[in-house]
Amino acid sequence: MNWTLEVVVVPVSDIDRAKEFYADRLGFVVDHDTRIGDDVRIVQLTPPGSGCSVVIGRGAVPDMPPGSLKGLQLVVPDLEKARAELVVRGVEVSEIQVLGENPRPVPHPLDNVGFVFFTDPDGNAWGVQQISSRG
Repeated sequence: MNWTLEVVVVPVSDIDRAKEFYADRLGFVVDHDTRIGDDVRIVQLTPPGSGCSVVIGRGAVPDMPPGSLKGLQLVVPDLEKARAELVVRGVEVSEIQVLGENPRPVPHPLDNVGFVFFTDPDGNAWGVQQISSRG
């Protein structure tokens, strides 16, 4: 039996500001922006190529303090290209950091150990890791 992670709820204080950040700055696809009355709004966004989406909203999502989610991680095949894209889109992103070392040869020296970090407007913390191929 496969168990797949499909949605992660990201707590935000301003839905429109967060939607703009995730869609326009990060390039996530807006799957839907659903309003159910005045008190319920759910926005689902998916990173390009991902099987897992993020949901922001109010009313039908768990009540968590905005900015309290830490350690979210995206994986890309080319970290240098991904970082450059984030910079062009206006995201404040760290320099590339190498954390640890690979125990065996890998196709690219940043594979598994190369990361950059950024936060959304509320302070939810994201990492981006390079993995060019999975063996």
